[in-house]
Amino acid sequence: MLMWSEFAQISTSCTAPDVHKMMSFGTLAAGILRIMPCTVSQLLSAREHRDSFILRDVELNQVSVLGVIRRTKMNLTHRVHSVDDMTGPPLDVKHWMNIQDVNMNHPVIPIGTYVKAVGTLRSFQNHRILVAFNIRPVDDMNEITSHMLEVVQAHMQSDSSLCKRAIPTSATDPATAGFTANQKQAFTLIKSCRLAEGISTECLGTALKNLSSHDIRTCLQFLINEGHIFTTIDDDHFKCTNA
Repeated sequence: MLMWSEFAQISTSCTAPDVHKMMSFGTLAAGILRIMPCTVSQLLSAREHRDSFILRDVELNQVSVLGVIRRTKMNLTHRVHSVDDMTGPPLDVKHWMNIQDVNMNHPVIPIGTYVKAVGTLRSFQNHRILVAFNIRPVDDMNEITSHMLEVVQAHMQSDSSLCKRAIPTSATDPATAGFTANQKQAFTLIKSCRLAEGISTECLGTALKNLSSHDIRTCLQFLINEGHIFTTIDDDHFKCTNA
């Protein structure tokens, strides 16, 4: 069965309707309830803030995950499925049964079945679970690819939102004394980025639309040579040395 490790090989087979299923989401603001597609690893690594969880500066309200059931614990009132999408340790998904389901002896989803669950992330005694209000088997394996694309799309939209919020202000920074206008814009933007991996060249280009790619590269080379910034995960991600 194809999952995240083989996404690059199968993503090109996704049809246009799959792409149109991609969902957008809001910024960090309470009350904006939209379903955000996630991986298990994202949910397990999301930052906990009071009674909510934050992923890349976006508050998680309702989320969806897709994976295979590894085991199931049954109870009279609920079931707990261990769902694995191969991005990290399996995530416990708790699904409460309604009275009708209990009386009808609702069938158990077999172990090894791919499912999609939608619900809210919760933490009990430092153990994270997804409290699902809907969980269903995945009948069409193309939905696995579709979910992967939705997660990637959400990730890209989050980066774009961060870029827009990080556009430099007119405040004077002593560290930029002697910089050209272009160098000052690039440095201020890099310094304001809060991502662990720093800001990407693509994100810089999105925010600094008044600069050409050549201008941006020239600024980056100057800032690196002067020791103001450094590369992080690759040659296209940069972070400020004194951030």
